[in-house]
Amino acid sequence: MTTENFASQAEILKLTRVLGTTPERLSYLGNVDAVELQAFREQVTNKLFDANRAALERMAMASKLVPSPILAKIAEKVFGPLLCARIAGLVDVSRGVDVAKRLRPQFLSDVAAELDPRRASAIIARIPLDTVVAVAGELVRREDWITVGRFVGHLPDPTVRKALDVIGDEPLIRIAFVLDDKSRIDHVLGLLSEARFRGLLRAAAADEDLWPPLLDLLTHLSEKRIEQWSHLLGELPPALRERIEETLGHTS
Repeated sequence: MTTENFASQAEILKLTRVLGTTPERLSYLGNVDAVELQAFREQVTNKLFDANRAALERMAMASKLVPSPILAKIAEKVFGPLLCARIAGLVDVSRGVDVAKRLRPQFLSDVAAELDPRRASAIIARIPLDTVVAVAGELVRREDWITVGRFVGHLPDPTVRKALDVIGDEPLIRIAFVLDDKSRIDHVLGLLSEARFRGLLRAAAADEDLWPPLLDLLTHLSEKRIEQWSHLLGELPPALRERIEETLGHTS
């Protein structure tokens, strides 16, 4: 599988989430350029979020009249995660943060799965660290790699560092594969210790299903990062090491 296929496969996985379908039903898109798939996914997302915008804006305005503790209760008991996700980008940032920190992590995880982070980036960046970590842990428990991957680019480094503590090696590889902003991979992995990066390699070595996402991850590392950790490749099984060397050779 080429690096182009990696990118397209990741985009298809994310598109299935938006369309509520399965990767098998979209397999015919495997040869479509990943950039075009991403553009299509964003168009579909925009269409969904802009539907009934006027009504949502009226709801967001009306929510200003309700105290935050009561609004949080209404959000969970009445609105539900989908409606909360649609309104999130329309409310005042400080108000959105105040309500979000009062919601249960399980409910916030439901909202996160429905949310377009681009529309609520300012709120996401200001949600308390402990809340974000709790949500990250819940999403990992659900194996919802796509939702975690969509939020990484909207979180400050201290929050990302703490979230990495509750994300295991295998989940981290899978999350990196569907990360919305792949340019962040090198920076995020730079927050890891050498021992933690060794753990990623060992996780992939023990499970061939992790080889494609690991190879994709490595293609987004800077030359400096690859050189920094290149000595760890000698610890890998020959077959995986050869695949890595071949992949990195093709991208150099």
